[in-house]
This record gives sequence, C-alpha cells and structure tokens, in this order.
Amino acid sequence: MASDAFEEIAETFTFLDDWEERYRHVIELGRALPEIDDAFRVPATKVSGCASQVWLVPRIEGEGPDAVLTFEGDSDAMIVKGLIAILRALYGGLTLNEVGRVDAPAELARLGLDDHLSAQRSNGLRAMVERIRIVAANAA
Repeated sequence: MASDAFEEIAETFTFLDDWEERYRHVIELGRALPEIDDAFRVPATKVSGCASQVWLVPRIEGEGPDAVLTFEGDSDAMIVKGLIAILRALYGGLTLNEVGRVDAPAELARLGLDDHLSAQRSNGLRAMVERIRIVAANAA
C-alpha cells in the first residue's frame, strides 16, 4: 500500500538511469521541504538513532484509528531531508490504521535505497520509520 505521492516518486526513480541521478533526486525532494520552526527542534521531536540531526513533528487530524497522520520534518543533512520527504509521501495522509499496514522496507526497496545508503543512513531511515509507526500506534 502506497500513496499516490509515493507512487509518483517510485515512477520517477524508474526513469532515472543510475544511483547518482536518484541520489540527486532525493536531495531535490529534500530541498523542496519547508524548514520546521525552531520551536520544534526539541528533544521530544528529535529522532534517536540517526547520524544526522533529524526532527519529526507529527500531526493527527481526527480521533481513533481513522484519524489521519501527517508530519513535518527537517534535518541538517540534505540527503536525510530527502528521505524525510520520501517518508512524508509514503505515510502522509494515511489513517492511523493504514500506517500500521505499510510495509516500509518493501516500499523503500522499490526505490533501491537499501542498496545505496550507508549503514548509518539506513539505520537512521529505520529509526524514522519506527518513530512514525510508534506515533501512529499510540494515537490509535
């Protein structure tokens, strides 16, 4: 299960010939993200397990399992900011129930990220996915 926004990213990746082009695209996605307000750069929104500074600010609209998750995010590293943009496309706008059913490793594997990210970046990506899943599960 993937959102239309994520499907668009996955389709774009199929047209990019090599990983360098894909890497540049991830960075472009990150550049398109707005920065979060400094007030949200606090320990409560910081994601542990990332080599870079990463903040995720979740927003839940509605109540119960059918409430909708959206989030803002930011990082001090452009590639990580691009990964946040990809996760926003993957999860943003899903209900809390749907978030729990997303097979993030499988979806992200469609982009080839698992083959081309450093071990530290991969761990950070997993930490961000886990944070999103925990927020959704706790809110449901």
